[in-house]
Amino acid sequence: MLNQFKKEVLDGLSKTPQKSLPSKYFYDKKGDDLFVQIMALPEYYLTRSEMEIFQEKTEDIISALSLNKENKYSLIELGAGDGTKTVHLLKALVNKNINFEYFPVDISQNALDGIKSYLRTEVPTLIVKPNHNDYFKALENLKQDGTIKIILFLGSNIGNLVDELATEFIYQLGSNLFKGDKIILGVDLKKPKAIVLPAYNDSKGVTAEFNLNLLDRINKELGANFNRAQFEHAPTYDEHIGIAKSYIKSKIKQSVIIDGIEFYFEKDELIHTEVSRKYDDQVLKQILSKTDIRWENKITDSKQFFANYVLEKN
Repeated sequence: MLNQFKKEVLDGLSKTPQKSLPSKYFYDKKGDDLFVQIMALPEYYLTRSEMEIFQEKTEDIISALSLNKENKYSLIELGAGDGTKTVHLLKALVNKNINFEYFPVDISQNALDGIKSYLRTEVPTLIVKPNHNDYFKALENLKQDGTIKIILFLGSNIGNLVDELATEFIYQLGSNLFKGDKIILGVDLKKPKAIVLPAYNDSKGVTAEFNLNLLDRINKELGANFNRAQFEHAPTYDEHIGIAKSYIKSKIKQSVIIDGIEFYFEKDELIHTEVSRKYDDQVLKQILSKTDIRWENKITDSKQFFANYVLEKN
């Protein structure tokens, strides 16, 4: 794991013309804690909007899944987070006596420990089988178990992929599913810059800390010498195409040494850390057209900020 981290950091900072760092490495223990704080921020509408769907429209979700009590289901959540959204669906399914087990999948053991503890209290009769694994490895392991799969990919995590990679991701999801298996895909919808940009640049600076914590992690785990005070958080949003990007900006001309390799930064040079794609129906249809997954249903919050699309394997 450490060798992979080092390889991806060194590769990313060696890229031209734009250096980059993988956003998946935001999530060490401190990063997990910071993201929980971000989700509670007034500017960060995404979590509240999707939470509203899971709280207020649970029956719509269940109806769209066309469940049958005679069948056995595996509810597999990719990137499980803290479970506070999913718990509403889980409780409703348990109350309806649907035969299912819940598999939270995450690369963060901290997140899995947290969700298992939380659900033990909230839904004591639920069978929870945490899976500390890569998403596709977990799906591959579960593919032949004879259950009908319902994949949850929430929080607009798909938005962290450019469209080409999102297409590849959904195609790969489909290759691990059988005909009739379902996906609940949570996506942030396109909206004005005045709403979107503050979600990635909050007034308390929590998102900035989340982004810059990646430099602290590289220093701590890879022995680098980033001077964090000489870098800053720099987000952007293109309202027309619906893409938000996060960068770490070098305030001065400087260099950093990682694993004996020196990396040079110009003043105002940007390190790309994350993309956050905003969707509309057209964008999703274009992506799905290149896969064997079809659109079944769309459920939105009251402000039309967020959507949970119910998809099915052909």
